[in-house]
Amino acid sequence: METVRDGAKVLFPPPLIYLGGLALGIVAERLLNLPTLGLQPAVRELPGGILAVLGQVVSFTGAGTFRRRGTAVLPFKPASRLVTSGIYRWTRNPMYVGMALTYAGVAIFVNSLSALVLLPVVLAIIQTQVVAKEEAYLERTFGNDYATYKNEVRRWL
Repeated sequence: METVRDGAKVLFPPPLIYLGGLALGIVAERLLNLPTLGLQPAVRELPGGILAVLGQVVSFTGAGTFRRRGTAVLPFKPASRLVTSGIYRWTRNPMYVGMALTYAGVAIFVNSLSALVLLPVVLAIIQTQVVAKEEAYLERTFGNDYATYKNEVRRWL
């Protein structure tokens, strides 16, 4: 099997996709005077904050595992090895799961219904423009090892 070292050809950094959706939702809500979640600070700040912090922990755990294993964190750089240990035993995409949790937590924290409504759109973009390209690349690069891993571990959670 020939090893493919060209990277996944992801065009936009995933954190910017999440940040763009979150910002668009919050800004649109404020500028267009759209409805909010309607939650009082006491009801939204603690759960939103916990979710955002949990998301950061999940994301950084995934990135840290990549770094310790000596492979690229950035999706447009070639992967030097398939990482299946640590948090990658439970999800194939902990960094994206973490970013989604952080996004949801921030949206709740700032009371933004519009941002939460946009989250499925952001996830669809991540799935089609990032995850699908990464999975195709990993299949080309790691062949049966990736196919086995893919069958054993869920994509998200």
